[in-house]
Amino acid sequence: MVRIPLPGSKDAAMGQGGYELRPQEHQAIMDEKKPENAQEWLDPARDPDSRARAATRAMSHDQKMSWVSGPMAIPGNGAKKPEGAIGSAGYFPAMPALGLPAQQQSDASLGIGNLADVRPGDTATALPSSLMLGASFDPALARETGQVVGREGHAKGFNVVLGGGANLLREPRGGRIFEYVSEDPLLTGHIAGGSVAGIQSCHVVSTIKHYAINPEETGRVMISSDISETALRESDLLAFEMAIEIGQPGAVMPGYNLVNGVWASENAFLLTQVLRDDWGYRGWAMSDWGATHTTVKAIMSGLDVQSGANIDPEPFFGAPLNEAIRTGAVPAERLDLAITRQLRSLFAVGAVDHPAKPGGTIDYEAHKAIARRAAEGGIVLLRNENALLPLRKTLDRILVVGAHADSGVLSGGGSSSVTPTGSLKLKGAEFAGVPLEKVYHPSSPVQAIRQLSPNTEVIYDDGKDHAAVSEKAREADVVILFAELWRTEGQDVQGLALPDGQEALIAELAAANPKTIVVLETGGPVLMPWREQVPAILNAFYVGSGGGEAIAAILFGQVNPSGRQPYTTPLSEADLPRPEQIDPDTVISNPGQPVDKSIVHRDYDIEGADVGYRWFSRTGKSVAYPFGFGLSYTQFEYGPLQPEADLASVSVVLTNVGPVAGAEVVQIYALRDGDASFQPRLVGFSKVSLAPGETASVAVEIEKHLLARIVGEEWVREAGRYRLEVRSDALTPITGSTLDLPRWTRSLRHDAPID
Repeated sequence: MVRIPLPGSKDAAMGQGGYELRPQEHQAIMDEKKPENAQEWLDPARDPDSRARAATRAMSHDQKMSWVSGPMAIPGNGAKKPEGAIGSAGYFPAMPALGLPAQQQSDASLGIGNLADVRPGDTATALPSSLMLGASFDPALARETGQVVGREGHAKGFNVVLGGGANLLREPRGGRIFEYVSEDPLLTGHIAGGSVAGIQSCHVVSTIKHYAINPEETGRVMISSDISETALRESDLLAFEMAIEIGQPGAVMPGYNLVNGVWASENAFLLTQVLRDDWGYRGWAMSDWGATHTTVKAIMSGLDVQSGANIDPEPFFGAPLNEAIRTGAVPAERLDLAITRQLRSLFAVGAVDHPAKPGGTIDYEAHKAIARRAAEGGIVLLRNENALLPLRKTLDRILVVGAHADSGVLSGGGSSSVTPTGSLKLKGAEFAGVPLEKVYHPSSPVQAIRQLSPNTEVIYDDGKDHAAVSEKAREADVVILFAELWRTEGQDVQGLALPDGQEALIAELAAANPKTIVVLETGGPVLMPWREQVPAILNAFYVGSGGGEAIAAILFGQVNPSGRQPYTTPLSEADLPRPEQIDPDTVISNPGQPVDKSIVHRDYDIEGADVGYRWFSRTGKSVAYPFGFGLSYTQFEYGPLQPEADLASVSVVLTNVGPVAGAEVVQIYALRDGDASFQPRLVGFSKVSLAPGETASVAVEIEKHLLARIVGEEWVREAGRYRLEVRSDALTPITGSTLDLPRWTRSLRHDAPID
């Protein structure tokens, strides 16, 4: 195993030794005979690798250089949109003589972005947040929503989209956590991988990002995430490894942060040793926008493309790279490899054979229906005392309060923001000189509630006058309070309390009406000291297009809630691994600003690989709601757990014994007898829908790596007694089985490329 150097060490400063062009890569690119057909790379019958090598050989040096450094293709700070660009995050020019299309790259974490309305009036389907997809525990649904992104991107002319967020939620106050999936590597890997696979099935390359361990936004361009190699490989890197294996993304995007003192965008351990040598990854590594810091070190450490070069202090992969190639500091073959990797990914997904063109047909209604189903599958019922939910449709009066619920549903801010036609746009923040709006998607919960309860008087109040709205609450049969917390790229939320007096409002409305329901639109965890004052709570994350209708469908029982918490809700910030936050006034948080302050080192070895619920298990701290928790309007019974002999899978008989149809998430957790350091962890899951009275035998695959630890250069599962348990959440066992397992090992280095 190659050691990750300590921050500040000589090895760290050198980026861990740098990139060496492998002989097989050199020979494959340069020594293959020139084809008789000068454009054989356009033959779809050939494999992506040989096509990419042939096209690379046909390019001039200048053409190659035009694909390793590109600007942000949005006008701003005096810069114009590049000629030929649609208007989006990035653009690399076409080569018509070679039959190669331009790379038109769009932000697309939650749908096709249109930052700063660069394409005036262009609309798109806004998907639920990735965190909500995580709550669905449904990889097939993630793939389906990915196809929405892919189809819309392709129809708008984009062949590369910047999706696939796969960072673990180590910081619940993180401003960007709504773009990520969960605090668990297995769930994150499968959901992120499913989303990427869905996108790429539509002839569009997807990234996976932000590689790696990039959990904080405040100070993100100057934070070093410091962690041991073993802990990193067993947690965040494992999530990326699984996601890449499942989704096969065409590109990997490093984060803005440093890892153990080395910028992620020029970190040879991440970009070469792990990504290339151990995993055999064949796509390209593109920087985040404004996240490139050097020329020779960056490209020789494994970075292939400088993205958003106009935000960086220098065009590092422009004239400086040309000079480095001229002097021999960078071999010309390394430039060829950067191009070949891009072309291979484009050929592999069919982006060249099926070129994206603006003006394609998009069925927005069908896509909105998919977004709504994704929201319905992810909404979590956290509390339902005395079966207050589902609501009767014969109520006389319902009072709906707060969060612009008469207009729409809240979304997260930043480059991932999607603005469907009719969105409410309020002042938000700023990113790299571009304003970021606070957007409410046009799916009004108030209107949806009225549609499902047409004979009920539904009143809306913004909740600003606490006394007045409390009076209205006393006269209502039910109060539905929408509580919100806006999160955005570039800044973390300061504390986990609901802002703007919302906690006091909840208490006052609960006192005025004992049937007060709280719907959370907070994009992540919040403290809930008020939770026992109200009888019902829904966690609605950021629900996207169709979200208002999805919330109403859950409230009235048209849909049975089946979401499960993708994170732990703590009782106190004091219980977190790092209770104290970085003061935003002491750091630089956005690209385009000079980093003229000392690097801030954040110790992630505090929790190490025990992220989220495993941290709370290790420390014995109580929580408000555990990972995996969620209620239903029906009940399920489990039979005995039956492990297969080789533990490739387990099976269990599941019966819906309740009165209505519903979906259950079968969660399998592993423990090791006599090893207190081995925290219970999710090793398999499956979501199953059953009609009332229906029984099914459910098989769940077990991820062997999660029963193992890294020893030297291997994954090692020690021989011993292990217990597998079906749990309703990370804390609550239902049934289980104990078995003795032999020693099992697997090399860190894969025999074949994982993509």
